Amino acid sequence: MTSPVSLWRTPFILLAKGAEKLLPEDILTLVARLGVAAIFFQSGRTKVDGLLHITDGTYALFETEYALPLIPPDLAAHAATYSEHLFSILLVLGLFTRMSALAFLGMTAVIQVFVYPDAWPTHLSWAGLLLVLIARGGGRLSLDHVTRTP
Repeated sequence: MTSPVSLWRTPFILLAKGAEKLLPEDILTLVARLGVAAIFFQSGRTKVDGLLHITDGTYALFETEYALPLIPPDLAAHAATYSEHLFSILLVLGLFTRMSALAFLGMTAVIQVFVYPDAWPTHLSWAGLLLVLIARGGGRLSLDHVTRTP
């Protein structure tokens, strides 16, 4: 006789098996790459006018709200802005995926510790995607796969 628990679990098991077939790891890593890239690229775009001209408002933010220990505000503004653009583009292409994800994980840690410590749920969600990319790489739908970059 089939137990009520088995009857309840069966549709979920079938759904999980279907999801595994419809959502292979390569699709999941592509979505993770694009999702994280969008977050950081949009953040980078708020810091510039035109292509990569850092705004006065960005410098002001890094002097006040984003003030970091040990790093001058103007250097931090340039490093963050250029990193958000460069590593986002690399993630979209799936080129140097692990390195880019590791750089963004480092940025996320700095933001969490020094800038917005109460925003841990958001930062944890970013970290979850980034850790998948660090562990798995860009997948077969990436330039890493084409160039055999680890």
